[in-house]
Amino acid sequence: MKQRCAWAGNDPLYVKYHDNEWGVPVHDDRKLFEMLILEGSQAGLSWITILRKRENFRSAFDKFNPYKIARYDTEKVKQLLNNDGIIRNRLKIASAIQNAGCFLEIKKKFGSFDNYIWKFVDYTPIENKWKSIKEIPTRTIESDLMSKELKKNGFKFVGSTICYAFMQAVGMVNDHTIDCFRHRQL
Repeated sequence: MKQRCAWAGNDPLYVKYHDNEWGVPVHDDRKLFEMLILEGSQAGLSWITILRKRENFRSAFDKFNPYKIARYDTEKVKQLLNNDGIIRNRLKIASAIQNAGCFLEIKKKFGSFDNYIWKFVDYTPIENKWKSIKEIPTRTIESDLMSKELKKNGFKFVGSTICYAFMQAVGMVNDHTIDCFRHRQL
């Protein structure tokens, strides 16, 4: 039996996410945008809630196309607020729309969001060696800087804890515990 990070538990969706996605370096702008929006939507909720609704989010938010999302109007917002397949929080929906516009501005300035966001880890994943999930921080100097800069650029729902969860999800840090089979693989 494979040894996994303790947080993965036995939920098949969580296990699949842990084994195939979490901590894998992502350099695709659309996927980075998706994860940033999902992490913001997760604020105050459990990640499994978001995973269970992810396909609904993809459908409701035009497969996380930032060009489309940036142009959402009040009618679209009304639709989203009535969609029980996603997190129906007015502030989180508004932030996704605002963040899409900010994301496109960053892409324009830096050529890609990937070029911009990976600078916070000097374009190389940080390799941690945690023995237990209790050791894993909820924020770091890098996530503090990322949060501060994203906010300065107009992003919402990008506090340091959200940024660190984003960094973990997209492989900017390897926070698989050392006893986890994925730690060595990544």
